Amino acid sequence: MNFHTKPVTYVGEVGLKVLDLKEMTRFYKEVIGFELLEETESTAVLGAGGQALLKLEAVEGLTPKQDRYAGLYHFAILLPDRKELAKILIHLHNSGIRLGSSDHLVSEALYLSDPEGNGIEIYRDREPEEWNWNGGQVDMAVDPIDAEGLVQTARQAGEVWQGMPAGTVMGHIHLHVSNLPQAQKFYVDGLGFEIVTSMGGQALFLADQKYHHHIGLNVWNGIGIPALPEKEAGLNYYTLVLEDEEKRSRLAEHLQTMGAEITEHENYLETTDPSGNHIRLTV
Repeated sequence: MNFHTKPVTYVGEVGLKVLDLKEMTRFYKEVIGFELLEETESTAVLGAGGQALLKLEAVEGLTPKQDRYAGLYHFAILLPDRKELAKILIHLHNSGIRLGSSDHLVSEALYLSDPEGNGIEIYRDREPEEWNWNGGQVDMAVDPIDAEGLVQTARQAGEVWQGMPAGTVMGHIHLHVSNLPQAQKFYVDGLGFEIVTSMGGQALFLADQKYHHHIGLNVWNGIGIPALPEKEAGLNYYTLVLEDEEKRSRLAEHLQTMGAEITEHENYLETTDPSGNHIRLTV
């Protein structure tokens, strides 16, 4: 099953408020391997295979993030297969990028930060048949990655890294929130996601249609943290792609009955989770 096409609800694009648009654009093109799809004096839209996945926006008067706020923990770029993960691992190593890594049982992942401190995960999924479910929850772990095996996979493929391949998608987003029960109510009761993994009152992983997670939520920055200020760099918004207009209208009405504000724009409806993270509902 493809967990990043309709009728599944999935994360489509992430928007970042940035301090240095030129340097951030360079990083996402040369280091991450996105293609530049659109550019203005104050924005850059990047992606893979012609699909927009990331929008960088220079905002006047922006300052660096200086405190513990709600907002982005990381956004996660999902590659089509293990070979592509192997190729980018070698590329990032050769580029001198500091990397973390983990085998999560459901996936293999690399972790890094962009020049302004935004967290990035780059990963590949194992086949859903290989995931282990227990009582409605999927088994995930933080095990060491088989880096040697990945390098071997790249060598056997005999291909050199040439950027993000077509078929790359925004796999999931992981957010810092201020209150986990409030966030759960909003995302589960309001937006219809299911809890697929719970980590002892510290983190929740949510999904649609039995993916291992489309959204991660955690209180690792502290309970009761404030929303990211408008004039501080970091997460601007992320989009949720919904099946159709009918589902979007239904969810919007439901969120309003729960007290969430909905703002109408030309191509999307915008709402905010209880921690101040902006979400654009698109179809």
